[in-house]
Amino acid sequence: MKLLLFVALLGLAAGTALSETVILDGFTLIDGTGAQPLANAAMIITDGRIQWIGPESRLKAPAGAAVTHLAGKYVMPGIINLHGHLGNTVDLTQDPKNFTRENVEQQLKLYASYGVTSVASMGTDRDLIFQMRAEQHAGRPHMTRIFTAGRGFTGVGGYPTTAQGMKGVPFEVATSAEVDRDVAQLADQKVDLVKIWVDDHLGREKKIPLDLAKAIIADAHKHGLKVAAHVFYLDDAKTLIDAGLDGLAHSVRDKPVDEELIASMKKHGAFQEAATLTREESTFIFAKPGRLLDDVFFTRGVSTNALQTLRSPAYQKRVAADPDYAKYPEFLHTAMQNLKKLADSGVKIGFGTDSGPPARFQGFFEHWELQLMTESGLTPMQAITDATRNAAEFLRAKDLGTLERGKWADLIVLGKNPIEDIRNTRSIEMVVIAGNKI
Repeated sequence: MKLLLFVALLGLAAGTALSETVILDGFTLIDGTGAQPLANAAMIITDGRIQWIGPESRLKAPAGAAVTHLAGKYVMPGIINLHGHLGNTVDLTQDPKNFTRENVEQQLKLYASYGVTSVASMGTDRDLIFQMRAEQHAGRPHMTRIFTAGRGFTGVGGYPTTAQGMKGVPFEVATSAEVDRDVAQLADQKVDLVKIWVDDHLGREKKIPLDLAKAIIADAHKHGLKVAAHVFYLDDAKTLIDAGLDGLAHSVRDKPVDEELIASMKKHGAFQEAATLTREESTFIFAKPGRLLDDVFFTRGVSTNALQTLRSPAYQKRVAADPDYAKYPEFLHTAMQNLKKLADSGVKIGFGTDSGPPARFQGFFEHWELQLMTESGLTPMQAITDATRNAAEFLRAKDLGTLERGKWADLIVLGKNPIEDIRNTRSIEMVVIAGNKI
């Protein structure tokens, strides 16, 4: 009933644009900058951008503007996921054949319904993604904004090409000449960043030679592109950060981060781009999912077929039969400790989940990631700022990430205060992207 009231007040049908100028008032503002929440705030949105924002007492309402009263509500920026994957998965099956406009749009709408208003798709995209991104840039999107790394990099036969549906997805490079060629192609496609997989899957698979990874970083930087790397090992993280890597796309998980890595990350301005704590928990939780499979905030974003599989004893036994199953909780614990240490040391923290592949559920995982970040020792305000302002900074998305004058009105209206309990980000009552009610 409340949501219907909001829609009526805005004069909207789902998916249509806000009237030319709209006022939101009476809410508590969490603007994404890290500033203390502002009670009794107001916002003027014109053509999808924030024209004015501040205390309601200073509001000068333009004549004829539609007004939506949000007393008792909380407004925060939309969540920006720096590590997702689009289009390749249907139910629990990953295959490049699934990368269709219909499937990508369905996933973008799913992300949007959870308040994830931007996603960086990290290295598994087909060329269709560039057309869809261009269409968004030409107007005001009605679904989650696309950022893309296009195709990522690994070595010949390297991880993750042996994973389900991943052969032929990344570039498999063997020489610096191949690196030059493929980075130039990505630059021509105007990717938003470059992705490298640097991992041997606990010694079972081939890892890209680090000299080639360094060449990718150097080439990308020549084209003005940032580079993020999938890493697992501390030593690899150190080598790549020293070579100018811009972001770690996962936490270091083999051992605690040390002062040498921290100093190098601060020196180079490198981000912990994404801790992907939910990715770690997804490797073992579905063996014993407990009440998760009855959580309506989770199940509303999961297909009936996938839920049926997740609930089956056979699937749960298969998860538990993974030869490394016993190690996975410790990897999560190490990742959480490392996130806290990096944050306390002044390293910039972004936000990402690795959602999109099988059993990494888009939308829900982003809220779960916020919860795990606070369980790691970050405050709710830190987690929100990482997922909004910092994430936008990493993407160089100057018009996103905070609710300030001149920026796009990408926001979530919440019924409960997320600063008191980060799980209150789940109390979503409205999502707006570029001024469009989703």
